[in-house]
Amino acid sequence: MPILSTNKLSKNFDGVHAVNKLSISFEAGKITGIIGPNGSGKSTLINTLTGMIPADGGEIIIAGVETLKRMNAHEVPLFGITRTFQDVRLFEQMLVLDNILVVLTERSIWKSLFEKHSKLHLEKAEEVLKKVGLWEKRGELAKNLSYGQRKLLEIARILAIIHSGVGDINVIFFDEPFAGLFPEMVKTVVTVMRELRDQGKAVILVEHNMELIRELSDHIYVLDSGELLAEGAPSVVLARKDVIEAYLGE
Repeated sequence: MPILSTNKLSKNFDGVHAVNKLSISFEAGKITGIIGPNGSGKSTLINTLTGMIPADGGEIIIAGVETLKRMNAHEVPLFGITRTFQDVRLFEQMLVLDNILVVLTERSIWKSLFEKHSKLHLEKAEEVLKKVGLWEKRGELAKNLSYGQRKLLEIARILAIIHSGVGDINVIFFDEPFAGLFPEMVKTVVTVMRELRDQGKAVILVEHNMELIRELSDHIYVLDSGELLAEGAPSVVLARKDVIEAYLGE
């Protein structure tokens, strides 16, 4: 049974069908790639599924049980969903370490600043920061990190959310996580995504780098003009003439 699926999901902008009656599904323990030329509806789909924008029609189905007409942003964690963003979103004026501790402890940002952090909190923060290679940067303000380091900190925060035990995170959307990363950083993110898949999470990857899509994805969906153009194994789908033409005609 899919952990997350859509049934004729639609989103329109001024008469343009950004997502047009789309029915797709995501399974636990798999990395699913979402690809397509610019304007194909990838970002709109993710934003609709994570409560950033409302759907205009169709359904969002959670674990085959809960059926929603729209996803509200405050409900997303309750349904076990989290995400990264193309434009990285951090607590800029907080230390790197505090960006992690804030999601490991009290849900309120201000209360978390005054909450006494336990040894366990600090150990978990150290673990996730070391995993993405940012432990040595723990005392710096988030705003002073490089672009690539900022993306790694956002991914570390995702890992901290999973560790926090607040909700059961089963679906993670990665919105172009590799853009602007150096090769060693790419390897780090690849390792994180594979570990999440092996833990039984549904990992959804929106990415333009076809080599990474081939390397990582167990299944891919190709969108074009808000509709599903193709789906299946990367080796098969990426060889299809209509998929190649969709990209060449961008």
